[in-house]
Amino acid sequence: MTNHTPIAIIGAGLGGLVLARVLHVHGIAATVYEAEPSASARAQGGMLDIHEHNGQRALHAAGLFAEFQSIIHAGGEASRVFDRHGRLLLDEPDDGRGGRPEVPRGELRRILLDALPADSVRWGHKLAQVTALGGGRHRLAFDNGAEVETGLLVGADGAWSKVRPLLSDATPAYVGTSFVETWLHDCDTWHPASSQAVGRGAMFALAPGQGIVAHREPHGVLHTYVQLSRPLEWFQAIDFTQPAAALARVAHEFAGWAAPLTALVTDGDTAPVLRTLHALPVDHRWQRVPGVTLLGDAAHLMVPSGEGANLAMLDGAELAQAILAHPGNLEAALSAYEQALFPRSAAEARAAQGILDLCLGARAPHGLVEMLRGG
Repeated sequence: MTNHTPIAIIGAGLGGLVLARVLHVHGIAATVYEAEPSASARAQGGMLDIHEHNGQRALHAAGLFAEFQSIIHAGGEASRVFDRHGRLLLDEPDDGRGGRPEVPRGELRRILLDALPADSVRWGHKLAQVTALGGGRHRLAFDNGAEVETGLLVGADGAWSKVRPLLSDATPAYVGTSFVETWLHDCDTWHPASSQAVGRGAMFALAPGQGIVAHREPHGVLHTYVQLSRPLEWFQAIDFTQPAAALARVAHEFAGWAAPLTALVTDGDTAPVLRTLHALPVDHRWQRVPGVTLLGDAAHLMVPSGEGANLAMLDGAELAQAILAHPGNLEAALSAYEQALFPRSAAEARAAQGILDLCLGARAPHGLVEMLRGG
C-alpha cells in the first residue's frame, strides 16, 4: 500500500531535522525518512562550532536556542597554531565572545530529535527509487518495501544524495586531499604532552600539503584529523583494516615533526578512519523542478571549513520560512528559497577552498595565522 505525506524529507541530519522542526513549530507536519535503523546506530562525529550568522539563526527559528546553550563546551573556541617543529605561532584563548561556540554534534542532533513528535522520523527507510508522477508529486520506494507519495520531496541526504539526480547531473569530485581520523582517550593521564599541545580547544599544526588538526572534546578526548594532500590512489594503497600498519604509514609522512604532534597520529586508541574529501562544483545550481529541492551537502557539498553543518541548518530554516511565507504556493516558496541558496552556497564554497589553501597551501601555516589574527 502506498502512503501519502505532504512533505517528505530524505535524511535525518541536522539540516533535515531543522526543516522538520521549524515546520512543526508552525503547525505543518513533515516526515523524515532515514536509512539508519535508529538514532544511535552510528556515532555522530566530533565537535561543531555553531556560528551566530547561520547555525544560531537556525536554532532561534527552531525555538531551541536555550537547549543549544546548555550543551556548549566551555573553552572550545580556543585556537592554537604550530609549525611542524612544535613552535607555537598563535595562542588564542576562549574569552566567550567569539560567536562560534563548540558543541558535540551528537548532542545537537539529539536536541532536534527530542523536539519532534515521535513519529516524525521513520528509521530504516533507505531510499531506493523515486518516480515522478507529474504535477510536482513523486512516489518514493524504500529498500524495506515501503512506498510513499509526496507533494514536496526534500533531499537532505548528504554528499551522495539519491534525490540530487532529479535536479542535477553534478556528482562530487575528489579534491586532492583526505583526512584520517584518530582519537586519544583520557588524554590528560595517558597522553599529557599531546594534551598540553592541543590545549582547551582546537589545535592546527600545518605545513604545505599536510597537517595535524585536533580538537579537545568532553571527557578527556582528543579528536584528530590528519590531513594529507595526496592522490586518491595513495590512500587506496593503505589497508585501513590493519590499524597499526595504516597509522605507521600515515605517520611516516610526518617524520621529523615534533613528538607531541605525531603522537596524535601514532598513539590512537581506536582504529583510524579514512575520510576522502569530495566536493560539488562551486557554482552548483539547478533549474526549478516542481515539487523537489535540496539542502545541505546534497545541495552544496564543499571542502571542510567549519560551515557545513551551519549552512545545512540555515538551509532547513530558510526553506521552512519560505514555505510559511508562500501559503498555498509551493513553487513560489521553492523558487524564493533557491534564489537565496545558490549565491550563498557559491560564496561559502569559494571561501572554503580559500581556507583549505591557507591550511595546506604553500604559505602554511603562516597564512592561517594571519587570517586568525585578522590580517
